[in-house]
Formats: sequence, structure tokens, C-alpha cells
Amino acid sequence: MHTSIASTRATAGLGLRRGLIKDLLAAPAGHFDFLEVAPENWIGIGGAHGAALSTLAERFALSCHGLSLSLGGPSPLDVEFLQEVRVFLDHHQVPLYSEHLSYCSDDGHLYDLLPLPFTEEAVHHVAARIRQAQDILGRRLAVENVSYYAAPQQDMDEVTFTNAVLREADCDLLLDVNNVYVNSINHGFDPLAFLAGIDASRVVAMHIAGHFDESDTLKIDTHGASVKPAVWTLLAEAYARFGAQPTLLERDFNFPAFSELVAELQTIRQLQSKEANRG
Repeated sequence: MHTSIASTRATAGLGLRRGLIKDLLAAPAGHFDFLEVAPENWIGIGGAHGAALSTLAERFALSCHGLSLSLGGPSPLDVEFLQEVRVFLDHHQVPLYSEHLSYCSDDGHLYDLLPLPFTEEAVHHVAARIRQAQDILGRRLAVENVSYYAAPQQDMDEVTFTNAVLREADCDLLLDVNNVYVNSINHGFDPLAFLAGIDASRVVAMHIAGHFDESDTLKIDTHGASVKPAVWTLLAEAYARFGAQPTLLERDFNFPAFSELVAELQTIRQLQSKEANRG
């Protein structure tokens, strides 16, 4: 029987991607601790993929990271979908469900994560929707800081906006360390100051991923490459600030040999161990 990702903070996980199923099924115990799934991609799935999910869920803890809830969007929340997610979370005993602090729909799905304006109005709007989602789910929700390339309106900085949402919604934060780095380069702020400003009591998990270097001043969040050295350094700083939280290595496409992903997971473990020993 698997253990919960919440039973110990220092855990490392991979996203359950269909291109990785063969490797994940063959992986020995110890390569990773948990698997993250997007519930909308797996609810009601049968056949070979459904069987693979069942097998993996028996061996490993699951974490859920949604793609389509559109917490910041203008359309009403999809209550029926949230009810289906609750059943999925309960069935698989999932301790963490997270979504993006953004929006992705307006009279139809936009297939992208679009940034919210950093305004008081947006804080109240998204916080109310997070509270509604938590009521339907019967559990706390974690929201993820997203990468963005143009901000609609900034009456406050991202840290102030994020903390305001977390406080008003009384929810948790999934800290995406790569997004902090990408945004710090693209928008010219100090990533360490960002980490220092976030309410530490809200951080319950982390993501780390690779990105594409368009130029020295433009980084594109892709999840299709290995993690950059500067992001590993920032992850170590995040552990120093928030503790060695459960950390997911995100890789969505352009998969390398599975051994390369395992090596990156080992880097996560080494940084977590270093932080634990330091503490």
C-alpha cells in the first residue's frame, strides 16, 4: 500500500503522462514517491490507460493538479466537474488537489493559462471562487503561481496579490519554483525577494521544471527540457525558506531517457536531504 505524500514532506514525484506509462509501470520502488495526475485527463478513463492508472495508484500516492477549472475566469465554476473531482480524490485518497491562479475559459476553453490582473477586484473575485470550490470539494485547495508574459493590470505586485488571495480564500499555495525564476527574468524582479515575501504558512508543495531560453531577458516556461542550474539553486533557497516540501518534477513532452528523469529526481532528493540536515 502506498503512503501519502503528506505523510512526510521530503518526497519527490513525477507527472503521470501517457508517454511515460511504460517506464512508470516498470520503475522500481524508490525512483519516485508519488505521481501527479490531471483529474480531467483520467476521470472515467477505461481500457489500458485506466488499468495502468489503477495499477500505479496501488503502488504510489497520487497528487492531483487541475488544468481547466479556470479559477479566475468570468464564467460560473463547473460544479458538476468539481463533484466528479471530489469522487476521484476520495476514491484514490488524494491528499493534495491544486489548480492554477489564472483563468483559461470565457465562453469556451482557451487552452492556455492566462494571467489575472493584480487588482483588489481580482483578489475578491478569485478568492470567492476558490472558497466555493473548496466547499464543493470538501477540502482545501492549493493554487499555483503561474508564468505570465504580459500583465493585464498591476495595481500591486505579484507577491502582494498572491498573499491577498491566499488570505481571503483561506487556501494553500503550490509554489512553482521554475515559474518564479521565469517571471523574475521576464519582469525584472528579485526571485529571492519573491520567496521572502510569500506567506510561508501557506506553502504545501512545489513544482520544478525546465524552460526555454529565448534570450537573456526572455524565458519561456515549457516543461519540455531539463531543469536549469539557476532553478536548482532557487529550489534550494525555497527549501531553506519553506522546508523540504513534496516536489514534483514536471515534464510534459520531449521526454528523455527515463534514467535522466530519475537523475533529476535524485537531485531533488539531495537538496531535500541537505535542507533536512541543515535544519
